Amino acid sequence: MNAFLKRAIAVVLAAMMVVAVVGCEGEPLSTREKGTFVGTGLGAATGAIIGAATGNPLAGAAIGGVLGGGTGYLAGNALQNEEHHQRQIDDELSEQQKEIERQRREIEELKQMAELE
Repeated sequence: MNAFLKRAIAVVLAAMMVVAVVGCEGEPLSTREKGTFVGTGLGAATGAIIGAATGNPLAGAAIGGVLGGGTGYLAGNALQNEEHHQRQIDDELSEQQKEIERQRREIEELKQMAELE
């Protein structure tokens, strides 16, 4: 096979991986899934380029895709965990602000009651 055909096959395989990942999910992708998706694509592309330079773009794309997918998963998982933690903090802050506002209203009511007495 010539180099162009090998590269074309690598691109087609990478595109098939992308379609498989995206096609299996009916809901929006989570941060973890996005990280895995991007990592796999970048890894496969990089692996194909390196593999083409060494004479085997398919093996390079496969190895790069696996390594990139693993790295992307780890990065996406860390980002998703951070987002979850931030949402928890935001929810707690919102609850505390509601409680402060409730207490302010209660204090105002007590002040008004004391003024009437």
